[in-house]
Amino acid sequence: MWQGRALAVIGIVLFAFSLRSAVASLSPLIDHITVDFAMPAAIIGLIGTAPPVCYAVFGILTPLFERRLGLERLTVISIVVVAVGMVLRGFAADSVGLLLSTSLIFAAVGVGNILLPPLVRKYFPARIGLMTTIYSTTMAVASFTPPLVAVPVADASSWRFSIGMWAVFAVVAIIPWVAMLVRERAAASDDAIEPPNPRVFGRMWRLPLAWALAVGFLAAGSIAYTSFAWLPQLLVDTAGVTPAAAGALLSLFAAMGLPASLLVPLLVTRYNATRVLFGVAVATGFAGIAGLLFAPQAAPWLWVGLLGLEPLLFPLTLVLLGLRTRTHEGSVALSGFVQSIGYAIVALFPVGIGLLHGATDSWTGPLIVLACVVAAAIPAGVVVAKRATIEDEWERRHGAW
Repeated sequence: MWQGRALAVIGIVLFAFSLRSAVASLSPLIDHITVDFAMPAAIIGLIGTAPPVCYAVFGILTPLFERRLGLERLTVISIVVVAVGMVLRGFAADSVGLLLSTSLIFAAVGVGNILLPPLVRKYFPARIGLMTTIYSTTMAVASFTPPLVAVPVADASSWRFSIGMWAVFAVVAIIPWVAMLVRERAAASDDAIEPPNPRVFGRMWRLPLAWALAVGFLAAGSIAYTSFAWLPQLLVDTAGVTPAAAGALLSLFAAMGLPASLLVPLLVTRYNATRVLFGVAVATGFAGIAGLLFAPQAAPWLWVGLLGLEPLLFPLTLVLLGLRTRTHEGSVALSGFVQSIGYAIVALFPVGIGLLHGATDSWTGPLIVLACVVAAAIPAGVVVAKRATIEDEWERRHGAW
């Protein structure tokens, strides 16, 4: 029994690391890649758009895959696809090949995002909070490590090695899951990933609380994925930093998610700090954007650090998905609604920001757009901070749940 749990801990941690290490390892290397082939702004924007698009699409499809294949088998398949995609990305011959291989990676990552919670529930039913903190913290580490080392490794070897080396972690992550798959016991029916009830899911469209949570999720995701796609280039252009320094600053941006992933769930569940956390996210988001807009060379590390705090709305929203429901079907429906709506809209931002930058040859317009997104979190925070559930809101507006 302990052997199975030990393998599960190793497998979940390596799986979580592999799911995030591919997200932030590309954008610091754009200058290196363009030496070999052109990288149009539209392609860079589409690469930045690939994660949320894949997360939205495969978040819907994964329950269907899982019911046919099972948790462990689908986990192995998704990790194998991540590893293959990382290798193919290292061998990309042009920007289209880079885009396609990146999309393949994030399709598998989208599956993995949905698989992690039920894997934790299956193997650690009495330690869900602890294991969720462990894998979410691993994801935060995996987000800031690649941009920190991407340019130095590329300078010492090549961008292809720098971008492809993360496949090693995915290959290693396959081993414990294959071992568990070989001796897999028959999974209980409650281990399956339940798709949202269509009737309950349809009610989400009529609830301000559900929309407010979606806006909070959107505000975090748009800043995060736009930054992973464009922040290094923005810093090179406006702050005059080197590509290596821009990669380090992107790593700082991602590292700000580490304390958020550790502290936000505690602050919300124990101290009901939802209103305060929304305020911190909005204030730091505005401050970071203002610094990049008006004085980018003065203290780029400060502006990036402040901007990196705004995505604390992501773990905050995830915690509230459980706290703002009182029934299981409501929780499943709310999670599906918020994440599908959020990721679908977030997907527009990296490519839209790239097109706006290309059309204006300036970063002023894109930064103003991002400031408007941050501002949208203000009314969302007012709604979400009220201690009410979606079931309460429905009953108050429409009668019995």
